[in-house]
Amino acid sequence: MKHNFGAGPCILPPEVFREASQAVIDFNNSGLSILEISHRSKAFEAVIEETEALVRDLLAVPDGYSVLFLQGGASQQFAMVPMNLLPQAGKAAYLDSGTWASKAYKEAQKIGTIQVVASSKEANYTYIPKEYTVPADAAYFHYTSNNTIYGTELFETPQSPIPLVCDMSSDILSRRINVADYGLIYAGAQKNMGPAGLTLVIVKNDILGKTGKDIPSIFDYRKHAEAGSMYNTPPVYAVYVSLLNLRWLKAKGGVEEIERENIIKARTLYDEIDRNPLFKGTAKLEDRSRMNVTFVMENADLEKSFLALTEERGLVGLKGHRSVGGFRASIYNALTITSINTLVDLMQEFAEKNA
Repeated sequence: MKHNFGAGPCILPPEVFREASQAVIDFNNSGLSILEISHRSKAFEAVIEETEALVRDLLAVPDGYSVLFLQGGASQQFAMVPMNLLPQAGKAAYLDSGTWASKAYKEAQKIGTIQVVASSKEANYTYIPKEYTVPADAAYFHYTSNNTIYGTELFETPQSPIPLVCDMSSDILSRRINVADYGLIYAGAQKNMGPAGLTLVIVKNDILGKTGKDIPSIFDYRKHAEAGSMYNTPPVYAVYVSLLNLRWLKAKGGVEEIERENIIKARTLYDEIDRNPLFKGTAKLEDRSRMNVTFVMENADLEKSFLALTEERGLVGLKGHRSVGGFRASIYNALTITSINTLVDLMQEFAEKNA
């Protein structure tokens, strides 16, 4: 058995894999594969409609918001957000809390004027900046809720006098949020929602169309909303697998239940990191992510042998990002407490052998 701690693409529940693989052979007893059905067919229209309904249900999306299924990942959203929300003569505010937050504002700078209100780069992004003021004269305030590489997460919604825009790629659907607090939320699906290739966007309709710019239709949220996320051919299979995963989450008890489980999983692993003399966490205590647990060894010379042992025992994806080293345990929704306990047991075993 493999325990997948990889940072993405994500682990998915076994039942989702089973249903998805069956649909590749025969989708809903149609005699056709999900990979070959028309995206204009009634069968796929039912898929995308149910997927949207489940997103609205699980996240309690209020009226007045469009739910879009796009392509290009969060990286495309780094450009689409300012294209749709930043007036020609205006500015936008960004919080720099990690690599992806940094990429987001650097892409936005190609579109217009960007003010970085705070950054934790000087501390290698080991904490979430807190002492800053959101400028009231900016078009929107952008932040990244979870920083996968550095293992930090922002749990409190920032107070902002302007529309909030959030990249929730790595913690969407892992905890409760109030969508009404946001002007726009975007997330690559490949952490908690589904496979790579799909991007979720939830946008408040009344903040669109106010830039005075004429942007290409493929990058215009309004065009995608008007077309029901089928302005162009959508990623059919990625949408379908996400539907299966959303059904699984709904059956478990929804976001409230998965948040409870995620708190237990993260607490179990962090407790061992703090207790075990061989290991130490890298993120500030108050900003520790529930999704990506980053840690190193007190004796760096032992890291290679511990990593080799994890791989030998079937624990994969634990090597830290190449830019920071150490270890990273990504504990997304579908990873079970059994996998967490297996890692904890191995950490204890390794500590006993290297005491």
